[in-house]
Amino acid sequence: MIKSITYPLLVMACLLMSCSHNKMNEIQLIGSHNSYKIAIEEDLWKYVYSVDSAQALSLQYDHVSIVEQLKLGLRSFEIDVFYDPHGGHFSKPKGLKVIEEMGGQAKPFDQEENLKQPGLKVFHIQDIDFRSHNLLFKDELEAMKQWSQNNIGHMPIIILINAKDEQVEQLRPVLPFTSEALASIDQEIRAVFSPEQLITPDLVRGEFANIQEAVLSKGWPQLDEMRNRFMFVLDESKTKTNRYLDNFPGLEKACLFVNLPEGNPEAAFMVINDPVRDFDKIQQLVKKGYMVRTRSDAGTIEARNNDYSRFEKAKASGAQVISTDYYHTSKLFPSTYKVQFDNGTYELIKSN
Repeated sequence: MIKSITYPLLVMACLLMSCSHNKMNEIQLIGSHNSYKIAIEEDLWKYVYSVDSAQALSLQYDHVSIVEQLKLGLRSFEIDVFYDPHGGHFSKPKGLKVIEEMGGQAKPFDQEENLKQPGLKVFHIQDIDFRSHNLLFKDELEAMKQWSQNNIGHMPIIILINAKDEQVEQLRPVLPFTSEALASIDQEIRAVFSPEQLITPDLVRGEFANIQEAVLSKGWPQLDEMRNRFMFVLDESKTKTNRYLDNFPGLEKACLFVNLPEGNPEAAFMVINDPVRDFDKIQQLVKKGYMVRTRSDAGTIEARNNDYSRFEKAKASGAQVISTDYYHTSKLFPSTYKVQFDNGTYELIKSN
């Protein structure tokens, strides 16, 4: 009697969860780059173009909100965060004043004064490229969590984090990502997500001595066991990565995976952005069991030229995450460039 009830329930669960024997690294996802970004408004963009045309052209892209991207089917994102523990450091961007000085009228910005709140902020470049669908990191996380809870059964969502502290001449100084500042990323993630909603280094490592040994021998967890979860990766320099590891030696109790090359005990997920130059390298790493993120386009170049050669290389490399600015065609300049898999989706499970 128990078997007659349990078996149909198991079958139904498998159907609902796209049950398979694939591991988490046996997927390929199309995700977005600087996923939070709203385009620089035209008057300010023209000013930036007059100062540095090449930079202006590279910044001429935007996105719908991450929730809208999730609805489309994207399952990987990139978020830039700025440290602002006391709040207000990034209020009133200089670009708003530039627009006024040019005789224009800036669009409304931060009317709820979110930038005055303490905590991590989300945008691209201080004072210039500062418009974001969610200016607060915690708000972006909450929005994704809510979507996830309303869409049970979805693929794991992989989020790359850039901890931005580059000083730019003539723009307001940014606060450095010290070890303490980097620890605040984990704190904000854990304030939103429960352990059951996260894919952490501890979960992947299991009983192995380190995470690299785990993924190269046992492999990544089963895909279906990781559905409805979020995985975060710190995409940063070795210096900042080492600062992060000062907080979490061996990535024990860490939220974030880190981008370190093969051979490091903490190496599991790597960011290799050029699938043309590094095609063989990516293929070899994926074959060994690592996960890799690469890019199908950068700086608006491929979109302006309707050039899919880099995307084709990215797909063929086997990289599990392919990042783009163009899951929809550009509304900012003429182009038909649009990145999708051949079946019109943004996610694939590799055949066993």
